[in-house]
Amino acid sequence: MTEELCSHDAYLRECVASVTAVTDEGVVIDRTVCYARGGGQPGDTGTLAWDAGRATIIDTVRSHATGAVLHQVGGAPPPVGVAVAVAIDWDRRYTHMRTHTALHALSGIVYAGYGAKVTGGNMEPGGVARMDFELDAISQEFGRGVEDELNEALARDVSVNVVFLPRAEALADPQLIRTKVSLIPGTIDPSASSTSPGSTSRPMVVRTCGPPARSVGSAWSRPSPRARRTSACGSSSRSRRTALSRRTPRPPPRTRGTRSPPRP
Repeated sequence: MTEELCSHDAYLRECVASVTAVTDEGVVIDRTVCYARGGGQPGDTGTLAWDAGRATIIDTVRSHATGAVLHQVGGAPPPVGVAVAVAIDWDRRYTHMRTHTALHALSGIVYAGYGAKVTGGNMEPGGVARMDFELDAISQEFGRGVEDELNEALARDVSVNVVFLPRAEALADPQLIRTKVSLIPGTIDPSASSTSPGSTSRPMVVRTCGPPARSVGSAWSRPSPRARRTSACGSSSRSRRTALSRRTPRPPPRTRGTRSPPRP
């Protein structure tokens, strides 16, 4: 079984590992800094490098049959038994970390203020994400109000900590499981979080928006008579990059075995 280093330290960018298997689905290694796609968060991309070659990691997924972490590569994979240097695409991952935490905060605000559970959602490249809520109706005023509450909550700079809980304890806490249907796979115990930054101030400034054809700040709905959808997204790519640079200095590189630097 692969040791998933990012579950304990999401700021690790590189590690050295050994290839334990190569299948049609992907490369299995004994330890990895890559996050396997799940919970709406995309899998990591990056590289595998060894003495005789190099391969690009185009996605990281989890096997439905075995639960193994699979590194899907472009080109020839490394042979079994070889040592590989694993590196993630850090800018892409860091955006996912910040977006992931913003979505948790969003679900908490809607659940606490309106009693609505999450019915679905996903994250897309570039800091754009979507969450669906069980609401009778949604308006532009609702979207703007939730947006203001969310950004105010994120600006409080609350520490984000990873805690591992037994499955039964996690499912028994209504403040923790705010989804209509439990999204924790039956094989997972204890329950763990996805990757997150060290503080809520690290996510980008969030805007609620509709689909691309509609203006930023609008709210939009699905055809379902019950579930209504709101979307959390950044601004244009240029202004978003500026905001990231201004508000959140990039943390220094990390490799497995080095002492953790202060969180940015």
